[in-house]
Amino acid sequence: MTEDIPSDHPRHDSLVTRHRIEAGVDAGITSRQGLIAEGRGEAFDYLLGEETIPSADDAERAAAAQLLLAEHPVLSVNGNAAALVPEELVELAETVGADLEVNLFNRTPERMEAIADHLQAHGAPDVKGLDADERIPGIDHERARVDADGIYDADVVLVPLEDGDRAEALAEMGKVEIVIDLNPLSRSPRTAAIPVIDNIIRAIPNITAHARSLESAERDELEAIVADFDAERALHEAEERIRTGAGQEQ
Repeated sequence: MTEDIPSDHPRHDSLVTRHRIEAGVDAGITSRQGLIAEGRGEAFDYLLGEETIPSADDAERAAAAQLLLAEHPVLSVNGNAAALVPEELVELAETVGADLEVNLFNRTPERMEAIADHLQAHGAPDVKGLDADERIPGIDHERARVDADGIYDADVVLVPLEDGDRAEALAEMGKVEIVIDLNPLSRSPRTAAIPVIDNIIRAIPNITAHARSLESAERDELEAIVADFDAERALHEAEERIRTGAGQEQ
């Protein structure tokens, strides 16, 4: 249980995250493959210093501005995201006026309903994805199934965690993508307009905090924040941190 982990344990956040994923599997929210994905992400986070690096914070601010500019933003939710940050996703959706939509590779009616119920238990008034009355062109697997009035209609989509083929397909549809991923070399962030190279447990609250600070900003200011963000530089700086540890406290 997460409450049994001492707050001063040097691996506290990592252990809490692991337990949340384990609990997600037990609850039918997270797939067993999600355990592997979490382990891979944890390795990259360790190399990043388990902190939000400056370029990631810049990306989170740009993500907040982009979501506030959107006509129809949607936060896509998979099993790991639902297990790790359900309340935080609901809070972000409320702050920027976004829809929440469940989208899974290992899709079953039971998992879809379990995740939707989990998000609603954490305050979501409505969760999309169960209708799945449209398809993303160019994908043959279950991630292609989306709601016509959700991801299919969105102009801005936040895609959490690794999701390379769908990220490419959404870009082909002309959607602006914000991707949260700890691996700066994977397809998802390299496809994204705004790659956020950070742990989702830090990234979602940070985006929300930036959105709240920008809520009263003029449209010109928000557009300038997005225009000034350099995706290639953000990817490069994350890769440099991983390769060299530059900027970490010694």
